[in-house]
Amino acid sequence: MKKKRFDPEKTIYAVVAIGCFFVLWWFLTTFTPVKNTTPDPIAVLKLLFESFYTPIGSKVITGHLLVSLRRVLVGFGVATVLGIILGIAMGTSKWASAIFKPIFELLRPIPPIAWISLVILFFGIGETSKYILCGIGAFTNVTLNAYTGAQSVDPELVGCARMLGTSERDIFFRVVLPSCTPQIFAGMQVALSTSWMAVLAAEMVGAQEGCGWMIQRGSDTLNITLVMVGMIVIGLVGMLLATLMRAIERRLCSWNIMEG
Repeated sequence: MKKKRFDPEKTIYAVVAIGCFFVLWWFLTTFTPVKNTTPDPIAVLKLLFESFYTPIGSKVITGHLLVSLRRVLVGFGVATVLGIILGIAMGTSKWASAIFKPIFELLRPIPPIAWISLVILFFGIGETSKYILCGIGAFTNVTLNAYTGAQSVDPELVGCARMLGTSERDIFFRVVLPSCTPQIFAGMQVALSTSWMAVLAAEMVGAQEGCGWMIQRGSDTLNITLVMVGMIVIGLVGMLLATLMRAIERRLCSWNIMEG
């Protein structure tokens, strides 16, 4: 497979689209009644730059970002390991599927936000509850994609490997796991975004730091500019996390990446 190349045309379109968005934002907040309730982009960008050296609460904005990222990465990491194990187990073992799949299908539609009250009830409002909520956000997507990947393994490949005397351990690591990897990474990309959203919701309840707390602080004080700064930072970091995950996928699954 050929590797994907840098496409300058797509980059230009992206820059133009973002520029048009900011122009439209400026126009609406300057010449329409929207200006009575919404700050213009210049005010938001000014506060964004100031937040790098002026604390919001106890930390500057980079400190809040690092706190949120730590919570996301811990919860996401643990959930990814558990989700891959459970998903592949359900996809390769009829007994594991019979036992765990009904429970998983029952809990899968419940969004992470719905778990906030129960998690706080059992684990309090400390860091543990935030890690768990981030993990819940990631677990479902990783498990589902790992299960789908394991189900889609070509049975003829497994049969041929057994006919050649390959051990079950080698079949798993050389046939099943490589076949599942693209699906697993697809689930991890969605899971990382879901974890990022979950931590923001968790930080709006019983937190004193983090990006979600920033937005809640702005809402409580009617500081819409701070709310929009938090939203911009959340969007930028979410985009960077997705880009990083795609880069890791291209590195580890280069054999599965087609030019496009």
